[in-house]
Amino acid sequence: MLGALALSSGLPAQEDSAEATSIYRLYVACESVDEIHRIAFDGQEAVVDRVIRVGYQPTEVEGPHGLTVGPKGEYWYVSIAHGKPFGLLYKYRTSDDELVGECELGMFPATMQISPLTGLLYCVNFNLHGRMLPSTISIVDPDAMVEVGRTQTGPMPHGSRLSSDGRFHYSCAMMSGHLFEIDASNFKVTRDLQLDIEPPEGHQSEAKPTWVHPHPSKRLVYCALNAKGVIAEVDLDRWVTVRRFETDKGPYNLEVTPDGSMLVVSYKTAGKIGVWDLEKGEEVARITATRGVTHGVAISPDSRYAFVSSEGKGAEPGVVDVIDLETLKKVSSVDVGLQAGGIAFWKIESLDR
Repeated sequence: MLGALALSSGLPAQEDSAEATSIYRLYVACESVDEIHRIAFDGQEAVVDRVIRVGYQPTEVEGPHGLTVGPKGEYWYVSIAHGKPFGLLYKYRTSDDELVGECELGMFPATMQISPLTGLLYCVNFNLHGRMLPSTISIVDPDAMVEVGRTQTGPMPHGSRLSSDGRFHYSCAMMSGHLFEIDASNFKVTRDLQLDIEPPEGHQSEAKPTWVHPHPSKRLVYCALNAKGVIAEVDLDRWVTVRRFETDKGPYNLEVTPDGSMLVVSYKTAGKIGVWDLEKGEEVARITATRGVTHGVAISPDSRYAFVSSEGKGAEPGVVDVIDLETLKKVSSVDVGLQAGGIAFWKIESLDR
């Protein structure tokens, strides 16, 4: 089932205007159909312009979960969650979306990113179906597609991101409520922080943090406390939570705009999308998503658009909503495969005038 199904782009003809100059391209994983959908957005309409089928077991749902694009934009990577028993990491060329490498990871590998400092890929092993024990972060050489290290953190680490300089890796252990910091160079845990207001009993977090994202220029990280309806802002110098933002139900994934001004959050339980002004600490927009189970967030490098995936309910197709971060409105939506989840921005492509 490895290969790509190319579809016509479906993009409307571009008008000769100052705004019709770029196409935003990204990838979204559709977990229940073993597909990656490539999205193109021209500033007005988003379309699926390619579908890539992934996996090696034709009769099984293998669950593509996390996505990331390499720093140079030449390759994209996807974690395959449901292995026997271990999951996989696949590597594809962006030029033709062909598979060029794979590597076995831990149980239920999830989110990942490549450090611009070390050049290594760091992927959490969520261990969704295993015992509630501390799990690990797999460190992979993405050139050789070989696991070169594995660091133990907490039970069910899910959301994970690197600092903008690539020096430190941050992840949240959902079931213990801890934020972990790892030195990207030596793979060691440098410190951890309990995100629950009260320490949990029996290692069962009440906050259940699902995601973390560092600020691009300030010494801050933001954590989604899914079960509490709160975003925690953590000061990395003091290593304490300094602000808590009350949100709608079920904040799940989040991302800070590259210019550092806004935070976009998927409210998974509520089926909504929140946009926060970080300077004021205020929510400036709460937008109802096209489907009822919002999931992943990816923001364009120019901080103009947020792309939010939603899983849908039952047999509903997944969807990607496009949010204009200047007007704070949903400007386009496109249906994708079932259980749309992981999402990663690829590039802004300039059009010939």
